Amino acid sequence: MVEIIFTYVLCFILRVVEYFGLHTDRTIIGEAVIHKILGIVIMIAVAKKLAYSAEDIGFTKGKSRWNILKGVAFGISAFIPAYIVEVLITMNAGSFKALEIFVSTYAIDKNLGNRTAAVFFLICILGNVINVVMEEGMFRGLFARILSQKHTFLATAVITSVFFGIWHIVGPVRNYIEGTSSITGMVVNSIILVASSTLVGLKFTMLTSMTGSLYFAMGDHFVNNTIVNLLHVITGSGADEMMVVRVSIAQTISFLVVLACYIKVRRDNAAEHASQAGFGESRGNLGIQ
Repeated sequence: MVEIIFTYVLCFILRVVEYFGLHTDRTIIGEAVIHKILGIVIMIAVAKKLAYSAEDIGFTKGKSRWNILKGVAFGISAFIPAYIVEVLITMNAGSFKALEIFVSTYAIDKNLGNRTAAVFFLICILGNVINVVMEEGMFRGLFARILSQKHTFLATAVITSVFFGIWHIVGPVRNYIEGTSSITGMVVNSIILVASSTLVGLKFTMLTSMTGSLYFAMGDHFVNNTIVNLLHVITGSGADEMMVVRVSIAQTISFLVVLACYIKVRRDNAAEHASQAGFGESRGNLGIQ
C-alpha cells in the first residue's frame, strides 16, 4: 500500500503542476499529456522495482488488438443511444441543427474550440492513447496488482476506483480558483465528477477481471474520452449543451451492461466450481482415483 500511496501522490502532484502551471490542455496540444507520459515512466519504474512484468499488470500478450477493438465497439454502442436521446430532445425543443465532427477541448460541462485540421485529430487521438495507457496501466494494472496480494477483488476494485475518482477533482478546483465557477459549482461538479469517475473505474475493473487483460477496458476508455471531443450536437444556441446528459446516459448503459455480465460470469464460475467439486466427491465415493 505504501508503494501505491507514494506513486499516486507523485502522479497527482505532476497532474496539479500541469493543470495549474503549464496549462497544456489550453495550448495547441489540447490535452494534459505531460503528467501522463511521466506517469507511464513512473509506472514502469515502480513495476520493475516490485519485479512485475508487463503481463503481470495486465498488458498480456495475445489478442490485444482484437480486445481493444471489442472495447472500442462496446464504447461506441453505449454512446449511440445517448446521442439519439440528445438529438431527439433538441429536435423536440426545435433547436437541433446538425451533428458535426471537429476537435474540441474537453471541459466539465461543455466543449471548447472548433478545430478541423487533420493534425488536431491526430493530436486528439494520440493524447487519448497516452491517457488510457497511463490510467488503465496505473489504476487497473499496477495498483490492482499490488492490492490483490492482500485484498479481495471487491476491496481492490473499490480502492482503485475511489483513487481514480479523486484523480478527476483537479478540473473543478481549477475552475473555482480561476473564478470561472462559484464554490457551490465547484462542490457540485466535484461530487458529480468524482462519483461518476469512481463508477466508471468500477466498470473498467470488472472488464479487466472478466477479460484477463487491460485491453478491452482501454478500448472502452478511449471511446469515452475521445467521442465527446470529436462528434458534436449543434443547436441554435451552441454546441454540446447537453453533454452531461449524453455522457450520463452512455455511462449508465455501459455500467449496467458490464455489471450484469460480471454477475453472470461470477455465477457461472461458481456453478462450475461447485459442479467440479461435486464430481470430485462422487469419484472419491466410488473409489475412483
